[in-house]
Amino acid sequence: MKVACVQLDIDLCEKKANIRKALEMSTNAVENGAEIVVLPEVFSTGFCYDNIKQQAELPPYPTLEPFKKLSRKNACVIIGSLIELKEEDNQYANMGFYIDSGKLIGEYRKTHLFKEENAYFSKGSEINSFAIPSKNLRIGLEICYEVRFPEVARKLALQGADILVTIAQFPDPRCDQWKTLSKARAIENQIPHIACNRTGNDPKNSFFGHSMIIDALGNIVKEAGREEGIIMGELDSALSKEVRSFIPVFTDRRKELY
Repeated sequence: MKVACVQLDIDLCEKKANIRKALEMSTNAVENGAEIVVLPEVFSTGFCYDNIKQQAELPPYPTLEPFKKLSRKNACVIIGSLIELKEEDNQYANMGFYIDSGKLIGEYRKTHLFKEENAYFSKGSEINSFAIPSKNLRIGLEICYEVRFPEVARKLALQGADILVTIAQFPDPRCDQWKTLSKARAIENQIPHIACNRTGNDPKNSFFGHSMIIDALGNIVKEAGREEGIIMGELDSALSKEVRSFIPVFTDRRKELY
């Protein structure tokens, strides 16, 4: 299966420009054979706190409409996150989304918030992988800071996730940590990992990019540099079964001890 990560330079609070660029790059990836396309965390706005009320979206999430059309036309999967206004409690959330064949089939609210996020977002209360009907697989999504919590990826793996996806805004100077954590999540769960980071700058941070497509052995199939662009790679779904047969981590777990 061919997968892609769109490593985007996000212009803070410039929703129209970000959507236009992300859609153009996603279309390019799909036209080159990508069946799954991953966008960075809050790709359409960045962490636009000063203007959050105007940037946040209610269902059916207007930002997603052109991506649904792209997905429907090409029977592909698109994953990312946006700033959501939760109408029931008038709070905001960092909402991960799964689009498959033109439909929004899954939503995930970031459960582990990092520093300043706690002042603006409410924490999600569920960690769930989602079935992707068109691809006959399950995908588990974690958002940025959550890559530091192995429990999140492990829970997704135990729910049957075939692929782990992390979408992020990981800043300088933590590139080595990003690479180590992303590889570790693949190795310990024996599933491929699409780790999609942003690049560029906002008023507070610079971002190093280095998005990666990692196989179930922890090998980097494809890695970006700092530049904006698309990385694509082939993932072999059968490799997970081979790895788990040879190194039976899940069989040998001592659940009674932890």
